[in-house]
Amino acid sequence: MVRGSALTRTMWTADEIAQLCYEHYRTRLPKQGKPDPNREWTLLAAVVKIQPAADQAHGITNKPAQVTKEVVSMGTGTKCIGQSKMRKSGDILNDSHAEVIARRSFQRYLLHQLYLAAALKEDSIFVPGTQRGLWKLRPDLSFVFFSSHTPCGDASIIPMLEFEDQPCCPVRRDWASKPSEASGDLEVPEDTERCEGLGSPVTKKMRLEPGTPDSIAQHQSFGHQESGPVTPDVSGSHFTAQEQVPVTRMAPGGVKVVDVYRTGAKCVPGEAGDSRQPGAAYHQVGLLRVKPGRGDRTCSLSCSDKLARWNVLGCQGALLMHLLEEPIYLSAVVIGRCPYSQEAMHRALTGRCRNVSALPKGFGVQEVKIQQSGLLFEQGHSAVQARRADGPGRLAPCGAAISWSAVPEQPLDVTANGFPQGTTKKAIRCLQARSRISKVELFRSFQKLLSSISEDKWPDSLRLRKLETYHEYKEAASAYQEAWSALRKQAFGSWLRNPPDYHQFT
Repeated sequence: MVRGSALTRTMWTADEIAQLCYEHYRTRLPKQGKPDPNREWTLLAAVVKIQPAADQAHGITNKPAQVTKEVVSMGTGTKCIGQSKMRKSGDILNDSHAEVIARRSFQRYLLHQLYLAAALKEDSIFVPGTQRGLWKLRPDLSFVFFSSHTPCGDASIIPMLEFEDQPCCPVRRDWASKPSEASGDLEVPEDTERCEGLGSPVTKKMRLEPGTPDSIAQHQSFGHQESGPVTPDVSGSHFTAQEQVPVTRMAPGGVKVVDVYRTGAKCVPGEAGDSRQPGAAYHQVGLLRVKPGRGDRTCSLSCSDKLARWNVLGCQGALLMHLLEEPIYLSAVVIGRCPYSQEAMHRALTGRCRNVSALPKGFGVQEVKIQQSGLLFEQGHSAVQARRADGPGRLAPCGAAISWSAVPEQPLDVTANGFPQGTTKKAIRCLQARSRISKVELFRSFQKLLSSISEDKWPDSLRLRKLETYHEYKEAASAYQEAWSALRKQAFGSWLRNPPDYHQFT
């Protein structure tokens, strides 16, 4: 079951999607919240609306098929907060990785589109459903998810091929006995960087987005990405044949697999765990993982896991399912130029859930299209590192996150440490100290939407009992909760869930 017409699913290229998002980032997002171009990098994600051009939509087919593409949400960010900083008031962003910021920004967009349809009776992406109070996506529309990088977690466990094609040095046998435990400090030692220097034969030049100097070549080590593949930590550049890890795996076509990119995401309690053996056997694949934190463990599942969940439950979340006849699914996922494996992406996003069954009406495991662009994000780690060459100091991930939604009022939201950038400790409890995509603010927007609709036009799920707390509203979305329960039982039994007292705000 895949949403969107065949036309809107096929009449675009991965490079077109990437270029559109990069241009939107350059022209529509402010300087505030963007990385210092000389010493910082960030990650980018977005949701793009795809719809047929007017003549195709009306059945005129004597012209080459065309679609219009529009960015409707965008997010940047590399951070998430530790468990000790979580708040029961719902006013902090627990997870500020770009993919999550883009998805929450997309929910803002969906809320506004529902307001246009249900309250103002204006043109919207939604049309009336078959049941009272419910809406559904126009059948000619679809949504493509773009990320400048491979999602952290399972999708980032990418094979490295034999030495002549490796983007890093071979791993010594003694490496596995000294793995780094600094879960958030994902850095490549100096010897690795020397091995991978921009003038070395293993460095491969990659296509950059138009406007980026041709002299910038992609440095294949993405070891500094907090939300992506991590090159194995190697020490020393003088290896003998006896010191190198023996090859134990083969890739399609008989090419030797000698290692894998590391992910900084840790296995959740209850999962089997990684072997941490040297080489290709270091990671166990297919496991649920939590994002790394600096000393304070996080409760945020990896972006690979969250994308897999959205591929079954939709991107709209529980609240909006009260007003929707069907979930809002992504028709495709496009990844920018970075270390990438089609096999790992399919495994992480769809393969782990392929046998999930007995889902409520409208829900299903989507056959999402997965593609990679050849265009590199100009403010990603690799491009910034290449520009600065041997400049002084270390590169650092940008501490801010930017949210942008295609809404008329206050589309931008810049945060740091889960609160609007510049928020002081004294101001944290003020209304102004809330991100517009925090749980409590999205809940407030949902309640405002309901108040604009006559109660006799509410769906049964909202009329049959009085609901007050965020938790009560979420639990009352029965079809969504049934689907989520089935997904946990059949595929994601170890998924970490916040205790109910973190959702008792009103």
